[in-house]
Parts: sequence; C-alpha cells; structure tokens
Amino acid sequence: MNLLPRSRIVLICVVAAVLPFAAQGIEPSQTVRVTPLLKTTTSWNGAPIKYPEGQAEISSLLVEIAPGGETHWHEHPVPSFGYLLEGTLEVSLADGKKKVLKAGEALAEVIATAHNGRNIGKTPIKLVVFYAGAVDKQPLSVPRPDARPKTN
Repeated sequence: MNLLPRSRIVLICVVAAVLPFAAQGIEPSQTVRVTPLLKTTTSWNGAPIKYPEGQAEISSLLVEIAPGGETHWHEHPVPSFGYLLEGTLEVSLADGKKKVLKAGEALAEVIATAHNGRNIGKTPIKLVVFYAGAVDKQPLSVPRPDARPKTN
C-alpha cells in the first residue's frame, strides 16, 4: 500500500481548511453562508509556507491581549494562521515592516522570523491561531528578546 508522505497530508489538510467551503461540498444556501477567510502560499511578509517533517499535529490557541499589551518578541518555527475576532493588532518585524490586522481579518504568520504583536486599540484583542506543526518536533513559539529593533 502506497501512503502519502506526512508533509503532503498536512498540506492537504491545511489547504482543505482554508479553501472556500463550497469547494469542499458545503453549498451556500438561505441558511448556510460561506465566507473564505484566507488562501495563500506565503506568509504576510511574502516568505513561502513550508511544513515540518514528521507526524502532523494541528494546534489552536485563543490569544487575548489587553489594550497596550504585547506578545513580546518571538518566532514560530512552524506555519501558523490567525483570525482576529476582536480588536486591532499591529505585528512588527525587526526590519521595521508592520502589518495592522482588524477584527474579521486573517493572516498567515511569518515563519522563523522574529516579530512582536501589540494591541494598538482601546479594546482587548481576541485572536484565534492555528499551528501546523509536528508531534514532538518543535515548540509553537520561541522567545526572541534579542530581535528587538535597535533605536537611535
């Protein structure tokens, strides 16, 4: 029996999750509304998305950040995809690039790239994040306090 490589299985699962639901057989109707959230082959900074080797493991977290709060500098060694339920989130890279995400927006997070998320709004942030990792291979996030941009 010829099985697909695990990395291909992870790719198929993630693609199926982000495709418009109609492509999966869920037809919109008067009682079902289908809204595509994200379909991409790159993270928000343009880097290609690559899946880790090993037994696929999908994790999901609800991240809540108070007004003025931040995640602190960190990076994700695995692909992750976020959907902002509430609030306004500014994501900064060490090179100065920034992305502002508002409630109802989705993004593919940067991979192996230090970044910091900060609540720039007046209400708490609620962000759902899905990680496409591998069992016992790597953590979902790694602190990177050394990545803070230098100020003059």
